[in-house]
Amino acid sequence: MSQQPVLLPYADAGFVADPFPLYRQLREDGPVRRAVIAGGLDAWLVTRYEDGLAALSDPRLSSDVRDASDPRLMQQLPQFERESMMSNMLRSDPPDHTRLRRLVSKAFTARRVAELRPRIQGITDRLLDAVVPTGRAELVADFALPLPVTVISELLGVPVDDRYDFQRWTDDMLMRGEKMPDPAVVNEAWQRMRAYVTKLLEAKRARPGDDLLSALISARDEKQRLNEDELIAMTFLLLVAGYITTVNLIGGSIAALLAHPDQLELLRDDPELLPGAVEEFLRYDGPVSPGIARFAREDVKIAGVTVPRGATVLIASAIADRDPARFPDPDRLDFTRRDNGHLAFGHGIHYCLGAPLARLEGQIAIGTVLRRLPDLALAVPPNELRWRPGGLRGPLQLPVTFTPGAPAG
Repeated sequence: MSQQPVLLPYADAGFVADPFPLYRQLREDGPVRRAVIAGGLDAWLVTRYEDGLAALSDPRLSSDVRDASDPRLMQQLPQFERESMMSNMLRSDPPDHTRLRRLVSKAFTARRVAELRPRIQGITDRLLDAVVPTGRAELVADFALPLPVTVISELLGVPVDDRYDFQRWTDDMLMRGEKMPDPAVVNEAWQRMRAYVTKLLEAKRARPGDDLLSALISARDEKQRLNEDELIAMTFLLLVAGYITTVNLIGGSIAALLAHPDQLELLRDDPELLPGAVEEFLRYDGPVSPGIARFAREDVKIAGVTVPRGATVLIASAIADRDPARFPDPDRLDFTRRDNGHLAFGHGIHYCLGAPLARLEGQIAIGTVLRRLPDLALAVPPNELRWRPGGLRGPLQLPVTFTPGAPAG
């Protein structure tokens, strides 16, 4: 294996639009590769499925960035992540992670998610009602973005009048544009978001509602409960899990459909394939790329390669999910694929808590678009689509045309 780090060229529009040729080369070069990733940081890429699966459950690989030896990692984190480090379930390890996840899981149940189906369908139809008569839409701004924003805002109990600000602050913090954000803008948005969420939590304590924030406030386990910092960190984490990744899932899935007309027609003809299609979208071109970061607590041998203590290990799910040793014909989008145990939601104790909600939103959104927008086609050449750079992947815009129709009414 070459010890010369390979550069992941996030400034190159061609790579951002289609990173998979380079990903394939990295996987073929070896199971563990040193790479320079976003921000100029050094990481060790785990590129094959079985090694990635094992690494995601390896207790020697920490989720806590404080276990990293490179001080630039902490320095490059935005202020909101540094402030919430001790309270962030995504970046914590047992026993803190175990306690936080157990408390949150009491509020974020499968029953609560299943009960959201009629409401998600209603939001989906209302958004499409606005564009169906026109025959044209920009499906990120008009649909893929406002759908999960509305769902997570309702789930958290954010009042309707506050949702524009809520979305704007989140956009500033989550880097929705093509360029790296201004740290001052990110930090100002965080301070505004933190102040708002603090007041919202006070209001929910005084008058609890049937929403997730009220449930989180009241969640207890053996006299333990979430403190104020943990509640704020959890609110932001649920936004990340329930918002931007779902925007990318919906937008990226529709873009993939338009690039594969045979699979589009297959799904139109047989909507029963939708659950499997969403899993295939997640495997084929999921909303996180190249993958999931961990930090070596000690020297760790992965696939025969010794990764030094303190190193950043990037478990490259986007590369591993196209490993031909695990998935036959992996570069083909195939909705009839039966064995589809992808790593897009992670694995082990950090498996994505929001996965059931993301799956439900994806199924409803994609199925309704196919049903209500006949003759769906890109309004621009495919090479003009702009994609999000860095660790979150999805189209920034998705202009389409279709045969106009009448609102669902």
